[in-house]
Amino acid sequence: MWDVVDRIFLGASRNPDDSFLKQEFMSLRYANRHGLITGATGTGKTVSLQILAESFSNAGVPVFCADVKGDLSGIAAKGEAKDFLLKRAETIKLDPYEFQEFPVIFWDLFGEKGHPIRATISEMGPLLLSRLMNLSDAQEGVLNIAFEIADDEGLLLLDLKDLRSMLVHLGENAKEISSRYGNVHSASLGAIQRSLLVLEREGAEHFFGEPALDIKDLMRTTRDGLGAINVLAADKLMMNPRLYATFLLWLLSELFEELPEVGDPEKPKLVFFFDEAHLLFDEAPKILIERVEQVVRLIRSKGVGVFFVTQNPLDVPDTVLSQLGNRVQHALRAYTPREQKAVKVAADTFRPNPDFDCYEAITQLGVGEALVSTLEAKGVPGIVQRTLIRPPSSRLGPLEDDERKELIKLSPVAGLYDETVDRESAAEMLKARAEKAADAAEREKLQEEKEDRAESGSRWTLPDFDGEDRPTKSSRSRSGSTPKRRSSNRQSVGEAAMKSLARSVSTQLGRALVRGILGSLKKSLR
Repeated sequence: MWDVVDRIFLGASRNPDDSFLKQEFMSLRYANRHGLITGATGTGKTVSLQILAESFSNAGVPVFCADVKGDLSGIAAKGEAKDFLLKRAETIKLDPYEFQEFPVIFWDLFGEKGHPIRATISEMGPLLLSRLMNLSDAQEGVLNIAFEIADDEGLLLLDLKDLRSMLVHLGENAKEISSRYGNVHSASLGAIQRSLLVLEREGAEHFFGEPALDIKDLMRTTRDGLGAINVLAADKLMMNPRLYATFLLWLLSELFEELPEVGDPEKPKLVFFFDEAHLLFDEAPKILIERVEQVVRLIRSKGVGVFFVTQNPLDVPDTVLSQLGNRVQHALRAYTPREQKAVKVAADTFRPNPDFDCYEAITQLGVGEALVSTLEAKGVPGIVQRTLIRPPSSRLGPLEDDERKELIKLSPVAGLYDETVDRESAAEMLKARAEKAADAAEREKLQEEKEDRAESGSRWTLPDFDGEDRPTKSSRSRSGSTPKRRSSNRQSVGEAAMKSLARSVSTQLGRALVRGILGSLKKSLR
């Protein structure tokens, strides 16, 4: 095998007289100095990415890459002996040329072709969210206020409904919040809410939530020492290029923040391939480009190598391009002025080779052929070489659906991310707070109504045996007048005797009258 412990075999180059075949390698020690794979569509960029991912895996280095066109999934299956592959191996004297399958973990933001990948709103942060929603400076300022208040009040921002609830909270308390944190305009809140609706319609709600991705799961190795190749299904994700670019930048930022400093290791801890890299920089604000430059420059000390894959070097800002030490340049066409400029930029970034003109070579390269320059001893760029790229050991082309499903089922992360978790966060906490405030307001209203009824008096009265109706106790006490003093119920013995005699006489007279009336009636009836 050409692959050895401390370097990766890329292919072979010839001298102009075609008399000598030279092996071309990439040193693992300098793989964390990043790299660039460029070339027009159909010139072999995906195959170059595939053979690099295979080689890193064989060296025990985990890999993360996006499968934009859907044909990178074949890296999980053993390659097949096809004539053009065998001929390429014979031409560059790759002996033995062995076929191999590699340990692959499939991921998918939508959970359809791999394990779901999620991040919380808090982890994404206001800067990347503003980029994702294409917010103005004023709207980004309001979003920053929302995050600040969430931190101050202990409100967890996990998913889109949490962020929406937080924005509603800002709107309901705009006056008070504006005096403490800065102006919160209803127009900005409305614009952010509309952007959230667009995100939901594009499927972003699948990405925000828990369980959030644990970076360690991207850095797995097998028991026999192979690095895991993490393949992100991005064919559907590419329907929303902004989400794709923001997600990959978030992932890079998470790696930068989570991983410890390791200096310059003998080989990388992880290699990250950023396919369709131009999407990251298209219409990106200056602050975002500065963030990318910072991450690319500093993540090297975390042992992470980043390889950008795009069509031409003009897709990458100069400040980032200068950080990319390992180059694989496939063919470019030079029909238009912009294409001619791209070819010139690509040619000028190489250490010249006196045996050929880089500008002409870039326009004449065949499929599977590239100009290659890698970092040599002490990080010095090597002289560019016209190189025939080695054939892959895994399958060229996509897996069948059944094959993919079986690998997902046997994955080491199966069951860890498949089910969503919705724990108490900002939405639930703000709802509970609102319900508590509503209950308190209702109790206060009832108390006020009770007091109002008491103050207005009662419509009911009690009879007064002295001949006057008298108001109820509450009415008398609320009227402000002094209640009439009742006479004493006490009486003398004589008064009691006279009253008793009067009752007795009246009773006897009544009975006599009744008997007389009844007797007269009886006689008349006879």
